[in-house]
Amino acid sequence: MAEQQPIPYGRQHITEADIAAVVETLRSDFLTQGPKVAAFEEAFASYVGARYAVAVANGTAALHLCALALEVNEHSRVITTPITFVASANCIRYCGGTVEFADVDPATILLDINHVRRLVESKPKGYYSGIIPVDFGGNPVNLQELRELADAHNLWIIEDACHAPGGYFYDSHGEKQLCGNGNYADLAIFSFHPVKHIATGEGGMITTNNEALYQKLLRYRTHGITKDPAHLHENHGGWYMEMQDLGYNYRISDILCALGLSQLQRADAGLARRRGIAKVYEQAFKEVPGIQEVATAPAAIGASGDTGHAYHLFIIRVQDRKGLYDFLRQHHIFAQVHYIPAHTMPYYRNLGYQKGDFPVAEHFYSECLSLPMYPSLTAEEQQYVIEKVKEFVAHV
Repeated sequence: MAEQQPIPYGRQHITEADIAAVVETLRSDFLTQGPKVAAFEEAFASYVGARYAVAVANGTAALHLCALALEVNEHSRVITTPITFVASANCIRYCGGTVEFADVDPATILLDINHVRRLVESKPKGYYSGIIPVDFGGNPVNLQELRELADAHNLWIIEDACHAPGGYFYDSHGEKQLCGNGNYADLAIFSFHPVKHIATGEGGMITTNNEALYQKLLRYRTHGITKDPAHLHENHGGWYMEMQDLGYNYRISDILCALGLSQLQRADAGLARRRGIAKVYEQAFKEVPGIQEVATAPAAIGASGDTGHAYHLFIIRVQDRKGLYDFLRQHHIFAQVHYIPAHTMPYYRNLGYQKGDFPVAEHFYSECLSLPMYPSLTAEEQQYVIEKVKEFVAHV
């Protein structure tokens, strides 16, 4: 019998059409700052239902630019979740601000709005500046509920939607609200890392409905420079440009945007496949003792039972997580853990956080495991994963 090929938790899917799109750009006049960037921005804004989109070097750059555009500084205090990749918090530290974590909901592992409410209501208005919720694993945060709280306390919202392009929740009127559409968050960010829904190698996107923030983002992305005659202080001629802010080189290339455009064309098909894989896992583990699935947020489930979950990850919880992790690796299944709580990282512990501060997040971390989840996962590979998970828990 042939040896089982490695099955990662996530992987990119590159087609001949993707390759052709990149080759076409390589043969064009522009490798960067050309037409593919604007085309990708326009197509992505349309995909998520936002007015504006700004393509950048990666998801972390997107977060940093959002913090800059919202004028985060050493006086800013921002609330986020400890169950996230550390960039969600780090962007505030890049600007000198203070990060405050709030625990997660034990069912959904999304930022616990009740904990956030207790934090903001315990302080005078102006003490906190904003909130960064994360659509963890592709499970959308109810931003309408969070927006009401934010508005009552003059807070902005950055939606970290890296896990959820194409995801959505239902508002109180029963209307579908796509992740990143800008109806409730001031800004939203996405990542195009290879394990994400849309892969460009590296890359990120910011979406917003706020024109003033959009104009800031365009400048900050390119060294704080503008050539737009409508925004210049002076104008010496067609060559003239002005550095109006201290910005960064966070641009993305036309090569990567060409790949992104190609990938975006089949984003809906990839999302449908992810949801199909999730259903197979759900049915397989439904009545298996010792396996718990992370629940979908109620706001992401429609009246007809459809789910707005984007399934970047499929996460189960087991008591002997390390045992299962090691067992799967022995059988060439490379599951992953998402995430080590950010507040337990040495950097944040040096800022005063410690283990025990957020017990729900820490308990989740001790049990969580992300199983293989990507559109090119075959039915045979998924059944193999299911069999091995069941085999392990049956003997624990």
